[in-house]
Amino acid sequence: MTLIKEFTKGFIKENPVFVMALGLCPTLAVTTSVQNAIGMGLAATFVLVCSNLIISLIKNFIPNKIRIPCYIVVIASFVTIVDMVMEAYVPSLHKNLGLFIPLIVVNCIILGRAEAFAGKNNLIRSFLDGLGMGLGFTLALIIIGGIREILGVGQFFGYNVFPATYKPILAAILAPGAFLIMGVLMGLLNLMKKR
Repeated sequence: MTLIKEFTKGFIKENPVFVMALGLCPTLAVTTSVQNAIGMGLAATFVLVCSNLIISLIKNFIPNKIRIPCYIVVIASFVTIVDMVMEAYVPSLHKNLGLFIPLIVVNCIILGRAEAFAGKNNLIRSFLDGLGMGLGFTLALIIIGGIREILGVGQFFGYNVFPATYKPILAAILAPGAFLIMGVLMGLLNLMKKR
């Protein structure tokens, strides 16, 4: 039962975006569409899972004084792989995400999970934690991106949601709209938790 809780905690209870407020820079910047949200979420999930696995395996061999730089090297290696694969196979998405792919290296979610969890737990628990947190991050990005795309463009995943007469709410795809939508969603989640 604890392994299931380990996996599912990232969805709602400890969601990186809505509960812990981590990774907000890419969350606010790339969620102008669902496609961007999925791309960033899957890239971050891959890096999170792989780095958690490697860090869990090598944690006993790393001297305490240099563990953070070692974690960053592991994370940066997987970010480089993601960056190169995306550039080769999905160049339009790579162009849309731009600088935010290399910035996964310093994403608080990934470094925080490496330090707080993978560096202290076994391989299976670290894998489940990375996968759950990554999918929770992806879910949050998709929700925010979906709302922003629907309100700001009148589409969802490129398909029209409203008739041609719909006047898009341009603020929804701008930075202030991202803050407002995320704030409302955080408030709704807190309200649901209290009930």
